[in-house]
Amino acid sequence: MQTTHEPANLKAAYGESGWYAVPDRLPAEAVEKLRQAVDRIGGQERPEIVYEAEQSVVRALHGCHRFDEVCARVVRLPLFVDLAETLLGGPVYVYQFKVNMKQPFEGAAWPWHQDFIFWHREDGMAAPDAVNVAVFLDDVSADNGPLRVIPGSHELGIIDGAAAAAEPSHDWRRHVAASLEYTVPDDVAESLAAASGTESLTGPAGTVVAFHPNIVHCSSNNTSARRRAVLLITYNLVSNAPAAPTRPEFLVSRDSTPVTRVDSNAL
Repeated sequence: MQTTHEPANLKAAYGESGWYAVPDRLPAEAVEKLRQAVDRIGGQERPEIVYEAEQSVVRALHGCHRFDEVCARVVRLPLFVDLAETLLGGPVYVYQFKVNMKQPFEGAAWPWHQDFIFWHREDGMAAPDAVNVAVFLDDVSADNGPLRVIPGSHELGIIDGAAAAAEPSHDWRRHVAASLEYTVPDDVAESLAAASGTESLTGPAGTVVAFHPNIVHCSSNNTSARRRAVLLITYNLVSNAPAAPTRPEFLVSRDSTPVTRVDSNAL
């Protein structure tokens, strides 16, 4: 994994690979506050909560920064905002906030896909001038469903075959379930993986990783007795905000006001 975060080196490493592991971790006490918030929200009945297919098992939480104080503060931490603005080159806002959950033995895989195609086709985002910042809320290892990325695949743009559907369904539920609307065909992903290799994004709770909207990625089932929760904050350039997104606001923020930082210890 990359080990330096000086701006020039950070941008170079991210630009080459499409992902970057930040040396600095979110402190343990901040991780614990987020874990408590996730547990609290996951026990509620809210439209922002997505469940595994035909189960009552929580798969993901969306837009929590809009109603939860802890989540609202975390998106403003300098660790994340500085990272996003360095990579994107300008002021950013929070485009999406979600916590992807993989419960012990029950968390289902995500197929090979790219994120930008959803934002482009469904929301009207013009360019992939956004970045995903992943924060591990649990220890992530090979057996509990880590993200797996194909380095360099972000340079290919939207991959042929990923937009197989003639027209978007505009059913947002098909964008958050295991059966995604837009996927990269397995044979295409396997060919890319054979040529470029893959990286599994693992590490202890508090690990921070940035990855590009066009990088091809997936994750496996959680086959362990340990939960795998990952917070994903998508920062978008203010100048790249879609004009008229139609998906629910807990999936696509309408407020493109630049993020203002809080104190690093505010969480």
